[in-house]
Amino acid sequence: MWKLERSVELSDGVVRWDSFGDGPPIVLVHGTPYSSFLWRDVAPALARAGRRVYVFDHLGYGQSDKRAGQDLTVAAQGRNFAELLRQWGLERPSVVACDIGGAIVLRALLIENASYADLFLFDAVTGGTWEHGLFGLIRQHHEVFEQLPAYAHEALVTAHLRNGTHTDYRPGVLDHYLAPWLGEEGQAAFYRQYRQLSQRETAAYEDLLGSVDIPVTLAWGREDRILPAPHGEWIAARIPNGGLTWIDDAGHLLPEDAPGQLVERLIAHLSSGSPPATAR
Repeated sequence: MWKLERSVELSDGVVRWDSFGDGPPIVLVHGTPYSSFLWRDVAPALARAGRRVYVFDHLGYGQSDKRAGQDLTVAAQGRNFAELLRQWGLERPSVVACDIGGAIVLRALLIENASYADLFLFDAVTGGTWEHGLFGLIRQHHEVFEQLPAYAHEALVTAHLRNGTHTDYRPGVLDHYLAPWLGEEGQAAFYRQYRQLSQRETAAYEDLLGSVDIPVTLAWGREDRILPAPHGEWIAARIPNGGLTWIDDAGHLLPEDAPGQLVERLIAHLSSGSPPATAR
């Protein structure tokens, strides 16, 4: 079971969250179409390593509010994240983010004046050209996808979720990721958040990436089919960082495909701020 026990009300709805452990704070930020369930193995490991770990579901995802009319753009989620940090009283937490979560935390850092002690990004959306594949089709034709019969929608989301992992999910995991997007409300929420994500809102901070002045570590799954290697290389070339670490036999979702390696890299990052990259 993965249940977020706490909540905080933002202007566009209620965000569910929780925290574990004691020590310096670290915030874990998921992407789309996932939820904080992604961190179920990582969060306890970091708590055992002496960290206060914060997890949450973005508005429009998982256990947080999902309703018509929500602003789920990267800009809005960046504002939401900066507000969450203030609500939690966190002035300079460590931050870990993946997928669209990477864009959200960078937007919060570079535009919304959020402040972090350090940043760990893996398989992250930001800059360049990332409106492609199924995501690009949904962006262009969301009114068609929104009318899919329930069985076709379920099949599409299932296939999309499977595309995120190289090793496939453990029993029951796929069902947990899929559940929030099923039914009339879930289907509407799935396409609502996808159609609002845009490259324009990552382009807004691209010129600022070189100004990042905190320790940054980048990691990437070698077998990522959603954001292949050039996306990681694009970020590495523009943001000061300790090197791009490649994770073998892993796809887009490192917490699913290689949780042990991810935790190992995270602990090294937290210990040194900028661990050496592995050879590609």
